[in-house]
Amino acid sequence: MNDYGDATVQCTATGVRLRGYYPPWVTKNIPYASIRSVRRVQIAALRGRARIWGSANPGLWANFDASRPRKKIALILDLGKRVNPFITPDDPDAVESVIRERAKLGPATEAPSRGPII
Repeated sequence: MNDYGDATVQCTATGVRLRGYYPPWVTKNIPYASIRSVRRVQIAALRGRARIWGSANPGLWANFDASRPRKKIALILDLGKRVNPFITPDDPDAVESVIRERAKLGPATEAPSRGPII
């Protein structure tokens, strides 16, 4: 059973599943215990909205999302690694809420910041 699911992001009982993260369309599974923080960012043309997969930013990687150009909010998951996921779920509020609860991160404390160049 999923607590949240859309075409690219699923929040399950054990972690977050990102479809189309690796080529060719391989899913990345992230246990909630691996997530150190979640950062909400506003995206624009050069700040994530125009990129449907991959990244020009060496610290971030965006899973495939053909509908990303129509979205306004992204979530960056800090996994404590060199490269962190940049995701754009259809309902970022629901995904952030599930992740914060399951990863025991507590409530969000800051407003969305301007997204990085990606």
